[in-house]
Amino acid sequence: MDIMKNFKMVVDCLKASKIKKRVALICGVDSHSQEAISAAIREGFIEVIMVGPKSEVESYPIFSEFPDSVQFIDISDADQAAKQAVELIHQGKADILMKGIINTDNLLRVVLNKHTGLLPSGRVLTHLSLAEIPTYEHLLFFMDAAVIPYPTLEQRRAMLGYMVNTCHKFGLEVPRVALVHFTEKVDSKFPYSLECEQLVQESKTGAFGKVVLDGPLDLFTACSSEAAAIKGIESPLNGQADALLFASIESANVFYKSVTLFGQAEMAGLLMGTDCPIIITSRSDSAQTKYNSIALACLTH
Repeated sequence: MDIMKNFKMVVDCLKASKIKKRVALICGVDSHSQEAISAAIREGFIEVIMVGPKSEVESYPIFSEFPDSVQFIDISDADQAAKQAVELIHQGKADILMKGIINTDNLLRVVLNKHTGLLPSGRVLTHLSLAEIPTYEHLLFFMDAAVIPYPTLEQRRAMLGYMVNTCHKFGLEVPRVALVHFTEKVDSKFPYSLECEQLVQESKTGAFGKVVLDGPLDLFTACSSEAAAIKGIESPLNGQADALLFASIESANVFYKSVTLFGQAEMAGLLMGTDCPIIITSRSDSAQTKYNSIALACLTH
């Protein structure tokens, strides 16, 4: 498989496969969700089941433009719409769950229900982001900017597993993953640096599959070979990381917003660990981000 270095290549791959994924969109009454799913339907890689209040969207062009690719389940209550969408996944009638205008906490209560939800016992719920940054030569994966405040060592192991597996689906046979800290030094004052050291040793035994893992590294040495050379840091990543694992939600979230606001990055994001990909973008995210997230979900399903 060719390495997919930008979102256009992801979409081209999906179009070439000629396989349509079924997206259950919960309360997709906002214009950005409508634009995103319309674009994805037009490109031919999804069909949509709209679950929510029909009266709020029935006048939207999507219904007349794509009558064979859009179904509707009319439910006025957002919580009930979420439950119905999750049930569609269980019934095998949908492949991907997508959040529209519904509170994230409400959706997660349904997703995390021990009896009827989508998170199998023993799995870790986390969030994967993907950025196409104009000044970086390829797509950059990172986590977790949205779910786990301070991951435990066991959670980090699961996160690495999800990340490496996703990189493989993008054609990265041996992805380069950086454990990002504010320094390259291992110091007992900073427990995350000790975890980095342990995870690197585990990776050398094959614990995370085919991957080159290094850390702790700061962002410069993870993503700039020039910076690594200037600082005299020797790393197998050589400043060309494909993916970043951050110390906390605080650092990852600031990175997400920084590359979006100041770096003009195109973004995508998914929940990982669940029975199906879940697109859980912010209400304020652009139509492009939601479209990219749909493409990411389709490729990882």
